Parts: sequence; structure tokens; C-alpha cells
Amino acid sequence: MEKELIEFIQTHELKPFNKSKTQIKSSTSTIFKTRDAKSIHAKALSVITKKFAFPDTANLLDYFDTTPQEKEITKKQEFFKKLFPINNEFLKQLKQPKPFWNPDYGIVVVTEEDSTFQTLKELGCSVKFLVDETDLSDLERYDIVQVLDCDNFQFALEKLPQTLFLRSVDEAYLERYVRELSGWHENLKILKEVQTTEEISQIVSELFNLSNLYEKSENKKLTREFVEETLNKIKAEVAQSVKELNISGDTLLEVLNKGALPTELKKIVKEVISKTGLPEEIFLQQIPVQIDEKELEKTLRTQDISQFANLAEEIKRNAQTLTKVPEKLRALETQLLLLDFKSTIAKWTQGGNFSEISSSLELHEASNEFLENPSPINFHLSQQQRCSILTGANSGGKTTLIEHIIQLLSYAYLGLPVKGSFKFPVFTEIYYFAKNKGSMSKGAFETLLTQLSQIQPGTKTLILADEIEAVTEPGVAGKMIAASAQYFIDQGCFLIFATHLGQEIQKILPDNARIDGIEAKGLDEFNELIVDHNPVIGKLASSTPELIVEKMAKTSGKEYFSFLNSYLKK
Repeated sequence: MEKELIEFIQTHELKPFNKSKTQIKSSTSTIFKTRDAKSIHAKALSVITKKFAFPDTANLLDYFDTTPQEKEITKKQEFFKKLFPINNEFLKQLKQPKPFWNPDYGIVVVTEEDSTFQTLKELGCSVKFLVDETDLSDLERYDIVQVLDCDNFQFALEKLPQTLFLRSVDEAYLERYVRELSGWHENLKILKEVQTTEEISQIVSELFNLSNLYEKSENKKLTREFVEETLNKIKAEVAQSVKELNISGDTLLEVLNKGALPTELKKIVKEVISKTGLPEEIFLQQIPVQIDEKELEKTLRTQDISQFANLAEEIKRNAQTLTKVPEKLRALETQLLLLDFKSTIAKWTQGGNFSEISSSLELHEASNEFLENPSPINFHLSQQQRCSILTGANSGGKTTLIEHIIQLLSYAYLGLPVKGSFKFPVFTEIYYFAKNKGSMSKGAFETLLTQLSQIQPGTKTLILADEIEAVTEPGVAGKMIAASAQYFIDQGCFLIFATHLGQEIQKILPDNARIDGIEAKGLDEFNELIVDHNPVIGKLASSTPELIVEKMAKTSGKEYFSFLNSYLKK
């Protein structure tokens, strides 16, 4: 399955340093058939994806789609069971590569072949087509001249000291690979010092060995500034030596008559210059000593050409490795995404349990990942009781339970573990109709009935509905819920209907259905509802409006709420 993940990353061109998640169109249909169900599924995935270091890693969860096949679910579970956690915090230290290296020298590739010229242009190389002698003279302004397919001008080009002959197009302007690699320097240093995977370590080692190509060597290059500083030191030392020298009258007369340094002074100047280690020819050996400008320019130019040629030659020696740099970097990016995914999921699996496929829907001590301090929940539906009419207090947890079940199913189909124990039938279709949070539109009731009629009922269908009575009159709502439940039960569906109409429905309870309740037991010291979020199986729970009124009477100080509270207590 790891091989398929790598192919998935490469096919969709996922990268670790994309600022946002790449949008990928899913190739498979989802089991979540309503907008509300899809929304909760996305919310369940976001609990995991926010733990990834890279935005694009979240796309790998899309590979583990919600295909309703027992064999596929088991296969995914087996893959996740084999993962082991690796500390991936260092991934957050990695930055978007920004190439900083450029060659200090002017470089051009020359050729006499049309096809070679076009190929080099397409590669983005600085290329020149040689036609006549005029083109040759223009090459002297370049520090490095790379030659490819030049039979007619080969002899003339060999005379240029900055010429490098290439064997193939692949060797042309290899500096582009060095530049791309330079952007990874800081990331490679981080990756070299941490524990990763064998694949990442091998790639990092190969790429890091090329770092000397873009790391600049300081204080090795002769500069005019350095020569001028050295000249001042030479003058001072020569002056001091001359002061200590006893010059005869004959020697002084020789200097005046011939304008040349006598042997004693020549020796002093030569020794002082020699001690600097600089080329003697760049100085005029006279008193005072001066720089020979022509020789200095020649030396600096020769030095640059030599230095550029040496680096270019070293780059050429690494041609085979450099041409693979883009491929290696893409492979490294793939492995980093894979590491991020596997290490995060491995941590997620710790302390969790893999879900079991069953004929019934069962939650045992299951914790809700949407909550900070969730209470473990127990709940079940079976073949004999496939429908729960879920009753209880406002803010008691009816909606939370429904969304918790969708969350558990999301993880189960992806092959991921959950906190607690979860058993489930392999549903092929899951419908969720959330509570109407806005104003009731004129055609809301008709729209709801239309949506319910479009459900494909069967033994692999799960229907979840939250207070759908809000779209019609209270008198008929209870009958509509009971009738709808009976219809879908007869078709073999599993259902949970959260409602405040438990008393009305209890009188006409469908076959193979039961009423469950989430009870509020009173108010705590902060005047908040004391709720046991675990549904009591088979028991009707009141929506406890009197507790809401009591809370408002105690906290608002309004006479109206006090009156209502007293009236209800009587």
C-alpha cells in the first residue's frame, strides 16, 4: 500500500511546501449522501489533518476512501497496524527552498549544430550558435565557454583557456542543478541531524555530498584591496630596513647617476616582497615599491579564469549525479510527505482500537474527538431494534451523539482506530438531516419529504435525523416521524431520530423501534444543566423546559422568569 501512496503523491503532484492543500477531485463516490453527513465527515478528518506538518499530507487520507467493502476496510486496518511512531516535529522546521547560489562567472554554451542549439534553448541554457570568426572573438568576454558539437571551430576553441568540451547535452549548464540544490541547503542540514527513514537518509546523504559546489570559499581569492593593504606593509618594512642600512657615498652616487637600485637595496625589496607570498611580478621593485597595474590586472584575470575553470570542471565531474538532482529532490519531497503521514497516523493509532464489522451498531466507552473532555458513550442498535427515537433535554447531547456516530463511521471506513470500542454494519449509504438552524422556509416540509423519498432504502442504509419536526406543525410531526420510521424499518434500514416529540411518538411507536433518553438531572452550582450524556436505552427523557426556566430565573433576576419558574413548580 505504501507503493500506491507514493504513486498517489506523484500523480497529483503533491508537495510538502505548498501553502495550502492541493484540491483533488475524488474518483470514487462517497457513502455520505447528504450535505450534512459530508460536513461531519470532513470535520472528523480535520481532527487528524490539523496534526500534519504539511497541508498536502491531508490529501493522503483521500486515498483511504470510504469504499463500503469489508475486504478493503480490513486491508487498510492491516496497513495502519504496522506503522510505528517517529518524532516528526522537525518537519515543521523545514522551509520552502529558496535557491541562493549563482555562478560568479559568465558562462555560455556554443555549438555549430541546429538541433543541439534548439535543444539547449529549450533547456534554458545561455547558448550561442557559431557561424564565423566574429562569433569566436565575442567569446573572450565569457569566463567559461562550454563547447558541444563544434568540429569546424574545435582547434580555435582549444586555444581559449576558459573552454570546456562537453560530451552531451546533459552536461550543458549543470550550474542550474547546483542552483536548485542550494535552496535545500538548510533543510538538508536539519535532515542530516535527525532520525528519519532509510529512504530519506540515503537521498540526503547523496545530495549533501554536493554542497561544496555552492558553498563559497572565503579568504582564498586574491583581491586588489588585499594587494593594496600588503603594499603599505611592504613600504613600511622596506623603509625600516633602509634606515638600519649603512649606505656608502659610492652607493648613493650610483643611485643618483644611474637611477637604479644598488644591490643592497634590491635585496631588501626582494626579500620583503617575497615574505608576503604574493606574486613578485605584480610589484615594481623600486623605492618606494609600487603596484605594476598591468601585471596585477593580468594576475587577477588569470586567477578568475583558473578559479572559474576549476569549479566548472568540478561541476562537470559531478555531471552524472547533478543531472539526477531534480529527480532526487522530487523523491525527497515524496518521502517527506509520506513520513509526515505515517508518523502522524502512527501516533493516532496509539491508545485506540480498530473497529469491528458486525451486524449491529455498537458503541462501548467511545470518546468523541470533537469534544475536549468527552464522556465515554454507550449505545447500540441491533437487527431486532434497528431504530432509536432519541429524546432528551436541549443541549443534552442528542445532536452530539448523532455526529459522534458519523465520526466513528468516518474513521472506521478509512481503516483508522477509534477511542473506545465500535462495531458497525458495512453501510453503503449514510444520510444525515441536521437540525434546521435558520428560519423555516415556506416549502421546508415539502423539501424534507422530497429528500426522504430519494433515499435508497435497504439493509445497508443508515438514516440519521435531528429534530425534523421543526419543519411542520407539532400535531402532525409526531405522526410523520413515526410513519417515516416504520417505512424505513420495513425496508431494513437502521435509523436514529432525535426529537422532542417522544411522548407523542411513544403512543404510536413503530415495530422494531425503541425510545431512548438523554436525561437532565438538575442544575449545578453554576446553574448549568447536569446531564448524563449516555442515552438511557428504552426510557423516555423529558426536554426539561422547566430546568431552562429555573436557570434563567436564577441568573437574570427578571420578574417574568421568576413568575414562570414558580408557576411550573406548582
